[in-house]
Amino acid sequence: MTLPLATSPGLKVGLLGGSFNPAHEGHRLVSLMALRQLQLDQVWWLVSPQNPLKSASDMAPLETRMQSATACAAHPRIFVTDVETRLGTRFTVDTVKALRDRYRDVHFVWLMGADNMIQLPHWAKWRELVNTVPMAIYPRPGFTLKARLSLAATTYRSSWLDPSDAALIPRLAAPALCFLEGPQNPISATQLREGPQTPSITKL
Repeated sequence: MTLPLATSPGLKVGLLGGSFNPAHEGHRLVSLMALRQLQLDQVWWLVSPQNPLKSASDMAPLETRMQSATACAAHPRIFVTDVETRLGTRFTVDTVKALRDRYRDVHFVWLMGADNMIQLPHWAKWRELVNTVPMAIYPRPGFTLKARLSLAATTYRSSWLDPSDAALIPRLAAPALCFLEGPQNPISATQLREGPQTPSITKL
């Protein structure tokens, strides 16, 4: 299978998955800070055909969400892709394993907000996922402390890295977790769906 993503040996890539329904400045902020703190070469936005934990009733068509993400990303090192649709994977753990199989010379890091870290034990084969790919968790208003005290975080407490060592994580073997630090954006896709807001561009 040919995937529309160009790589080179040793590339460090952050993976940010989600519905992107719609994409917003919170996604972009996480990506920009991850590029900087983890010293990544690229960030891939994996636009899911359907998040298993979310209702399909208010989910915009994939093409619409792809367009939204492309417009929001607006950065030469952030790549928007429907790779899960192309791979035929539904769960994150299967997507990550498939990408690692196809790009064996690429160093992947899974990126997520602190709110998703709390929900991680509800994901399919979540322990297998943590043991497959290093993870970087970005702070979210109201969720950061809860994320550090969450089941997933405390289960892997011995695998935490200090934020000052964040740049090491792309080349580490899993499990490896790092709670990043930086500015926070309270915006959410739910808020955007409930009412129009004026978009802004995060410049870092």
